[in-house]
Amino acid sequence: MVAGETSGDMLAARMLSGLRPRIPDARIHGIGGPRMAEHSFINDWPMEKLSVRGLFEVLRHYREISGIRRQLREQLFNEKPDVFIGVDAPDFNLDLEIDLRQAGIPTMHYISPSIWAWRGGRIKKIARAVSHMLVVFPFEEQIYRNAGIPVTYVGHPLAQVIPLEIDTAAAREELGLDPRFKVVTILPGSRMSEIKYNTEAFIRTAKILTDREPNLQIVVPMAGNAQRSYYIQLVVAAKLEGVPVLLIDGRSHTAIAAADTVLVASGTASLEVALFKKPMVIAYKMMEASWQILKHMGYQPWVGLPNILEGEFVVPEFLQSAATPEAMAEAIWTQLNDDVLQNNLKDRFTAMHHTLLRDTAGISAQAVLDVIGQR
Repeated sequence: MVAGETSGDMLAARMLSGLRPRIPDARIHGIGGPRMAEHSFINDWPMEKLSVRGLFEVLRHYREISGIRRQLREQLFNEKPDVFIGVDAPDFNLDLEIDLRQAGIPTMHYISPSIWAWRGGRIKKIARAVSHMLVVFPFEEQIYRNAGIPVTYVGHPLAQVIPLEIDTAAAREELGLDPRFKVVTILPGSRMSEIKYNTEAFIRTAKILTDREPNLQIVVPMAGNAQRSYYIQLVVAAKLEGVPVLLIDGRSHTAIAAADTVLVASGTASLEVALFKKPMVIAYKMMEASWQILKHMGYQPWVGLPNILEGEFVVPEFLQSAATPEAMAEAIWTQLNDDVLQNNLKDRFTAMHHTLLRDTAGISAQAVLDVIGQR
């Protein structure tokens, strides 16, 4: 198995929670994170080596990433595993899957690349790479059936991990927050590149909000020690260390549960916020050269998963130059003070949660065993 980032680690761990009890003695190894390790997954390389986003950022790390893929490929050619499972990370995994499949090794890919949003031509490459696709959104299943690619809709694992009813008061108590005052949680991203480009704008947004309402509580969870150190470095460099922020290690779900609204970098985290039934503002910044290329490649007007699933802008999005602290702060302020909007979003996100709720661990584990059995 290969997972390339924190969200992939979570996805894979959910699958392993269903798979490991059925094959307790199997050797399951590759590239993954701490949640996968809880299910006796063996790491051959640290997952952080693959956690790079943006065209030019990837180019800077291309030699190292290619070297890891080449070594892993040779190892798997020799080992001939019963199945290889690429967990997201399509730029790394699909090429590897093509080579492994040609060598007679069954390949599965867990969570479809966003071919319905951009780069739809990748479905031809996926057809060569993947013996069986596992998808997490119901509309994806028909796309793969139409292309003749075996597919299983497993539901989204987050829909099982996150409860339907959220105990906001308990989350605030756990974090030591004052129950009298409102809370904004800020999620700048788990990748180092996301933290690099999002942090200053996000914390300047927090400054505008706390200047307007000094009792407002700002919570910023960090995915790990490296992310925390880099975040602090960026805040100090921007001379924003005076902004009152509660910086916590991990516990991002607790931080989201505690929030009245969330400022979140686009990605899986935006779906997490929706499943917690919280208002949000989605924002994203990246290297300008990458943005100039990527902004012309999308098929839809939305980038945030909640908006894509709903087919409209149910929450605001601010991308690149539009992601100004002033614009983001105003949108957050509106959400904090509009009870009708908050209730409407809660209803819509609850319906979304039910749509995505399946026995993900059991269904995905059975699909893996079926592929192994077919071999």
